[in-house]
Amino acid sequence: MLLIKSDWNNQETFKMIPIDLSCPFVECIYDPGSKVLAIVGKTTKQSFHMVRKIDDNGDIVTRKIRTEGSSPYKEERKLVETFQEYYVTNVDDIRQIVKIFGSNNATFDFEKYLIGVEAMGIPSTPAS
Repeated sequence: MLLIKSDWNNQETFKMIPIDLSCPFVECIYDPGSKVLAIVGKTTKQSFHMVRKIDDNGDIVTRKIRTEGSSPYKEERKLVETFQEYYVTNVDDIRQIVKIFGSNNATFDFEKYLIGVEAMGIPSTPAS
């Protein structure tokens, strides 16, 4: 996978994108806000999701009566094919994954996005 600079929730971060068809992942992105590496695998699964309801013309159907805090659109529960996702929270595990799968990890400074975790006093490994 190729390490590239990216943005997530208006923060600079890094992402890994596949450069070979044999790669087991669709993408990996580091969320600097929650300090999590989100990995999207190629394995698919079916799961239920709430999706906006559409009419015969393909337009989103709005609700006639709205309760406070609810969506202005009608929604329905649908079985959707989605990619398997993995979330890595341990900093040492994130480093290891990037070093194993990131083909340009020696030249791309992904560590600058992880430094904030240790600077905040969050341990990179559990205390023994």
